[in-house]
Amino acid sequence: MPAVFLKNRSLLTVSGAEAQSFLQNLITTDIAALGPDEARPGALLTPQGKILFDFMIWREGDGYTIETDTDQRDGLLKRLTMYKLRAAVTLAPRVEQGITVSWGEDADRIENGQDSQGARGSQGAWDSRFAKAGVTLIRRAGKHGDGVQALYDALRIRLGIVTSGSDFALQDAFPHDVLMDFNGGLSFRKGCYVGQEVVSRMQHRGTARRRVVTVSAITALPGTGTEITAAGKPLGTLGSVEGNHGLAIVRIDRAGAAMAAGTPLLAGETPVSLVLPEWSGLAFPTSADEASA
Repeated sequence: MPAVFLKNRSLLTVSGAEAQSFLQNLITTDIAALGPDEARPGALLTPQGKILFDFMIWREGDGYTIETDTDQRDGLLKRLTMYKLRAAVTLAPRVEQGITVSWGEDADRIENGQDSQGARGSQGAWDSRFAKAGVTLIRRAGKHGDGVQALYDALRIRLGIVTSGSDFALQDAFPHDVLMDFNGGLSFRKGCYVGQEVVSRMQHRGTARRRVVTVSAITALPGTGTEITAAGKPLGTLGSVEGNHGLAIVRIDRAGAAMAAGTPLLAGETPVSLVLPEWSGLAFPTSADEASA
């Protein structure tokens, strides 16, 4: 498969003697458990436990690289700086603009020490979200390929991997909503961080009801933002769409009850089917009683 350049991604670095403890006390990712050459998802939450900024993070040299949407980077940098106080930490934007994602044969070449043109290149970091779904996908700073972004979007839609902006709005979703409790981006063991009390309570009480699903139709799906309903009742809205496949975050209790009752699911006027990502291990409640439990 081709290497795809994502031009609307930006990078910043977090370095210094206290970089690990600084991040460990702020973000959802367990930094201490971050493996070499591994990129994990993460978020900085509001005190109410909702996602304020989302990103990918990996070790690089003696510090960490954070990759986020270009529109988020300056705000994230400002917020991290606010928390820095007197910590021995240096925060700085990176010069490189955009990142390249490679999978399939291109990822194999990189793992073997070659870039997609056959020359020796930077190894990059493998994305733990895709690894959970059985796909080796490597993220590298800068432009190393010219594949069209639709290829990458089609892959992540098929696997149930969401991105903010396209699939959910910042400050409107909990980490559980976007499956961070399954993809390596949310820790319940490392101790306190911003918003930790709320997400831990959701985990222990099992109250997460909104979840990512893949959406399919026989015909082309309507556009992003279209409401998904069952018997006129809202379940969620469409996020990313490629042809007749898409992503959505829906109330799986309501969707499960509708499916158990044989009630058609619609995206606008288009009949659709919903599937939870296999790698999550989740299942729809199978009856109205279970859905309301």
